[in-house]
Amino acid sequence: MFFRTDMAIERRDLYRRANKIENEIDGIECEEEKQEDITVTRVKITNREGELALERKMGNYITIDMKKINNITTEKEEKIIQTFSNELSKIIDKHVKKDEEILIVGLGNLYATPDSLGAKVVQNIEITRHIKIYLPDAIDKNTRSVSAITPGVLGTTGIETIEIVKGIVENIKPKLVIAIDSLCSKNIDRINKSIQISDTGIVPGGGVGNRQQELSERTLNIPVIGVGIPTVLDAATIVIDTLNACDISISENELVDKMKLNNFNFIVTPKEIDSLIDSMSNIVSEGINMIL
Repeated sequence: MFFRTDMAIERRDLYRRANKIENEIDGIECEEEKQEDITVTRVKITNREGELALERKMGNYITIDMKKINNITTEKEEKIIQTFSNELSKIIDKHVKKDEEILIVGLGNLYATPDSLGAKVVQNIEITRHIKIYLPDAIDKNTRSVSAITPGVLGTTGIETIEIVKGIVENIKPKLVIAIDSLCSKNIDRINKSIQISDTGIVPGGGVGNRQQELSERTLNIPVIGVGIPTVLDAATIVIDTLNACDISISENELVDKMKLNNFNFIVTPKEIDSLIDSMSNIVSEGINMIL
């Protein structure tokens, strides 16, 4: 099956539709909670069958979908931040104690707007590790030690992200990594309107076919929580949605093959991506700061 999406909920829906499954997939547990304009969907992959179906590791994948994100009010933004913070906090508490150190990793390219989410989030994270080390009396003793890094991209550093992050982890020895990155979606309604949280790590560049080695407990020897927002989608998704609206049928694999053959395999993003990235990076950074 062709998956050009980082969203576990979309992979679940695609697999069920392609295989005409009315109930739940074997190895997948799913629950949904609606709160006015916010929907929280929790997908849990519990066995090998679930892994094979969704092509994702066993673990928890939480999607927060928001409506009417443009011209958002302060009240609604605060509600989204609180919802995100609550969901992230539950996963963090499963893996580390309240006083254990956390490293924030902002993935992506600051100078490519759709890929700049991670770097912009890190700019607004409240960093405390240096204060606890050099000015311990200036900070509450119960404050968690937080450090952060923006490793950049392979094309500008010549270094794989895993090499940078692994070196930092081995030296400062945090107990958990939170990695933030831009994602790819197959649903235009989710672009810059959803947040995915997972406790299985993250693959830099995975959604756009530029896969690097994963950041995960397997590669770093500590738990890795992935936080991502879909900022791009495959052009094939738009074409298929348009054809479906016109009652024209074509298989997705056939369309993708034709687009690749003609060098039309584009990744697209909304024209207002600048303001959307600023808004969503603020939501993620504020939500993280509330916890840490």
